[in-house]
Amino acid sequence: MKTDADRLLKQHRQLIHSDAQKVVSHVQRDTREWIINTIMIDGCEAPFRFKRKQPYRDVTGRRVNLTYYPAKEIVAGMELEVMNVVRIKIA
Repeated sequence: MKTDADRLLKQHRQLIHSDAQKVVSHVQRDTREWIINTIMIDGCEAPFRFKRKQPYRDVTGRRVNLTYYPAKEIVAGMELEVMNVVRIKIA
């Protein structure tokens, strides 16, 4: 039986799926329309970002399954790697 993550990966080749990743930091920032969630994963220096209309439960210290794609962002003239999360589930 195929999972939702398997279907997404088959349709979109650039997506990456990671299981049981430990979250070391979770920050939510409110913009007017969206709440931007940024999580840091143990052993990875790039931030993982996703948007929600409502606040997301705090996942600090928990293990999550992520489906994401890498992206580049320019901040203060420096190019940084960020991961845009398409799907997140608590493992």
